[in-house]
Amino acid sequence: MDLQLKDKVVVVTGASKGIGLAIADGFAREGARVVAGSRSITPELEALRENYGVTAVPVDLSTEDGPNTLVRIAVDQYGRIDVLVNNLGTATSRPSFLDIDDAEWQRIFNMTLFSAVRASRAALPHLLDAGESSIINISSINARLPFPMVVDYSAAKAGLTSLTKSLSEEFAPRGVRVNAIAPGPVRTPFWTAPGGFADATAAEAGTTAQEAMDVVVPQSMGISTGRITEAREVADLTLFLASPLAGNITGAEFTIDGGQVKTV
Repeated sequence: MDLQLKDKVVVVTGASKGIGLAIADGFAREGARVVAGSRSITPELEALRENYGVTAVPVDLSTEDGPNTLVRIAVDQYGRIDVLVNNLGTATSRPSFLDIDDAEWQRIFNMTLFSAVRASRAALPHLLDAGESSIINISSINARLPFPMVVDYSAAKAGLTSLTKSLSEEFAPRGVRVNAIAPGPVRTPFWTAPGGFADATAAEAGTTAQEAMDVVVPQSMGISTGRITEAREVADLTLFLASPLAGNITGAEFTIDGGQVKTV
């Protein structure tokens, strides 16, 4: 299927690994001109630069000027922006709400919500000039299914989902579609890196991290398909929503969680 994304200018935040890297890779393979922002340039992102000409920008997107810098570089290089993917986010598991101080709340919100606010504000004038354009926000099922151990992350993602609806209401009539994707657990370094959620789950269950990801997590979280989501599956949905094939989809939130959320 031709997604008609060739030569589209796409800005992706948090693109060095996990979902963001898969999204940057997917757009690059479709022939888009990708500008990928991340605090560090990983070997995987460097490979996309070498193989597909992806522009990898080392930038701290949690700062006030970071998203503006990323957007400015994209416009300086290509003269326009057609798609913005707000993917950056972070979470830290903690025993209780009472363990999270103001500094931590601010850190999580800066990375997970305010980075998207700032990137959208910087990109929207260029998206409006581009005509038919799109913003895709990578939210989370935690926006509607909060877990106490990541209460700050859940609140930030709820804000991102709300932002999606508000931006769509204002800018869809002017040609900028805005949608959100809400993944459940995804096989990314967030889970699989040493000391990550997989290791913590494995320690509690008395098993290996691999077994935790393949069996314990799907069973304990009630994932109907029996497996967690792969990053490329989130990327595939992102590409579709950015494409003209989704030309009348806006203000929508798409859950990709293997059936974990049971509510209607």
